[in-house]
Amino acid sequence: MNLLPLCILSLMTGTSGDGIDAVLVEFSGTVERLRWKVQGRFRQAYSLALAERLRLASNRASSNVVLITELHAEIGQAYAQLAGEACDAYRVDLVALSGQTVFHMPRVDDRVGCRIKSTLQIGEGAWVLERCGVPVICDFRQSDLAAGGEGAPLVAFGDLLLYHEPGRARAIHNIGGISNLTYLPADGDSRFVRAFDTGPGNCLIDEAAQRFFGVLFDRDGELAARGTVNETALIALLRHPYLQLSPPKSTGREVFSLEFMLRHTPLVECSALDLLATLTAFTAESIAAAYRAHVVPFGLDEVLVAGGGALNRTLIDALRTKLPVPVSTFEEKGMLSRDREALAFAVMAYFAAHGLTNTLPQVTGARHAVVAGKLLFPPLARGHSRLRAFLRHGESTDCRPFSGQDLGEGS
Repeated sequence: MNLLPLCILSLMTGTSGDGIDAVLVEFSGTVERLRWKVQGRFRQAYSLALAERLRLASNRASSNVVLITELHAEIGQAYAQLAGEACDAYRVDLVALSGQTVFHMPRVDDRVGCRIKSTLQIGEGAWVLERCGVPVICDFRQSDLAAGGEGAPLVAFGDLLLYHEPGRARAIHNIGGISNLTYLPADGDSRFVRAFDTGPGNCLIDEAAQRFFGVLFDRDGELAARGTVNETALIALLRHPYLQLSPPKSTGREVFSLEFMLRHTPLVECSALDLLATLTAFTAESIAAAYRAHVVPFGLDEVLVAGGGALNRTLIDALRTKLPVPVSTFEEKGMLSRDREALAFAVMAYFAAHGLTNTLPQVTGARHAVVAGKLLFPPLARGHSRLRAFLRHGESTDCRPFSGQDLGEGS
């Protein structure tokens, strides 16, 4: 099936909660052979005040309905500012918003007071629609949740189309606040793609860096490298119930919080440096254990690491010693780590715009694939919607900058 060429601006805000990464991608091709090219990249950091408010909203003890309601509008306005600047300079047919996750509880669990499967991503897309005047697709997780899935991880669908290499079994691993992997079989058969959250990524490390050292994160893993791993605490951490579950599974920061770990493990006995060393080892070992149990038995040739954790040399070095295959960062392969999730959601938006399913049900545990994402349209009277006009009349699009300057990089 031939797909309509479209230019999609995809905005991604991950579980680290530090800002917005965006890519503008030109798509064309077919369902079986997708062609894509990045035409522009954009970044907007959250203010320290906004990042702190998000942290409070994601914590049961400090969150409240007023805070979440305000943040829903505030983050939507932040999306609109970044997207508006991009739309002023480039031709954009569609904006995709993954949303900022503040709560993700995909399993009923009486121990933590979860009675109903639920997930919430905030950042109202109507602000982007109003500012940009082009269609917006947002809130990707809910349709999968309604179909019996966990609403995550969703990026596996895009990973398969973007990063599969024939004849090579590859894992795409993202270390954001939460760590997740996508396993791409050598033959590219979508039925055998596996993906799940392995557990904590940077979330515990970042919390410890902020609490004990007054910095946002452990740059290059330098602080952890100065400490010594507390093996007793590490063993206790690795008994976490989530790590014992089999895929499909997903999790969030509400499950892996530093306060909980300090209360329920010997971490509280560690010095600040030893605490960071132990949490970094915990992230590395939980990732490696997930590969040993759920990926390596199917055959694996390499692991490509994206996300902020790819810049933590102590963490990456630990993974290289624990995994039985080569581990490379996106940068070492000539790609950008921060692109990965935004690109994956851009692919999902591209398929949704055609009314095509864009999830892998065996990954999320859903009964069937769904068209994930809710589409907002501007009124016809307001300028013209390139996407709507194109879908009706087959007009060509071009997402190069209006100035004619080519700032894009090859896929």
